[in-house]
Amino acid sequence: MIIKQVLCPERVRQIPAQFSWVDHRLVRERYIERCDPPAAALYLFLLTVADGQGLSYYSDASLVRSLSLSATRLNQAREDLIRAGLIAYQRPLYQVLALDTPWRSEARKLTADEISTRIGQLRAALEPAP
Repeated sequence: MIIKQVLCPERVRQIPAQFSWVDHRLVRERYIERCDPPAAALYLFLLTVADGQGLSYYSDASLVRSLSLSATRLNQAREDLIRAGLIAYQRPLYQVLALDTPWRSEARKLTADEISTRIGQLRAALEPAP
């Protein structure tokens, strides 16, 4: 028996305001544009079979059969979804992740130097004129 555990506890999915497991931000914030059709098919499959925490475990053989993909194409689709920040994967467990908010994903990309520079720019902008 497989014991399920959340892979990313800080990103456990919750039902969005529109009361659907498919978050409208998938389209509005263009996450779906990061996916080719096989990756989108895998994502939809995982959304459909996931439990309330976004967890599921399907073998590669089952996914290949269900989605009519080659094993190579399944691996590529899975890697695409991981890179897009849509799933976490630790064999045999998948977790469909909550979508990042734009400000959180931007903040993670900044280096310490960039943050320091932005703070300096903000201070300069707020200083009273001579």
